[in-house]
Formats: sequence, structure tokens, C-alpha cells
Amino acid sequence: MKKLGLTLLTVMVLAPTLSYASCESVKADIQQKIIQNGVAESAFSLDVVPNDQAEQQGGLVVGHCENDQQKIVYKRTGDDNSGTASSTVSP
Repeated sequence: MKKLGLTLLTVMVLAPTLSYASCESVKADIQQKIIQNGVAESAFSLDVVPNDQAEQQGGLVVGHCENDQQKIVYKRTGDDNSGTASSTVSP
């Protein structure tokens, strides 16, 4: 969990330098950094949304693009397979 926090902090610090990049390239870079820190690709989603709708998404803003006109929002999907083994074991 500490790695995820560190990754998100790093992304937020680097995000201003990526403000002129395309949204898809920024999103792909952020996604790779999160995956490299051990988070399963199926355990989160990244959505590109208009700047004024970022807070309504219910996630964490981890980047921006198109000259700060779009935000990239991180959300956990809960699809990390935790607890599935215990549900299949019978007493």
C-alpha cells in the first residue's frame, strides 16, 4: 500500500511536466507506473474526464492533460482476487 501511495505522489509531482502531452500517452504512463508497483491491472481503472467533472467521479485525480483541460482519475475496482480462496473452502 505504501508503494501505491508513493507512486501516486510521484505521478502528481510529475503531472505538471506532462500537461501538454496527449491524454492517452499520459494515461498509459500512469498506468504502467501503478502496475510496476505491484497493483494488478484489473484492480484499478483510470478515466479521462473533463476538468469540471473530476470531483464527481469519486476517485483520486492522479494527472492532467490537454493543457489542464482534462483530468485523469484513479479508482479501485476491488478486482484484486482477495478473499476468493476463503469463499471456496468448505468447513
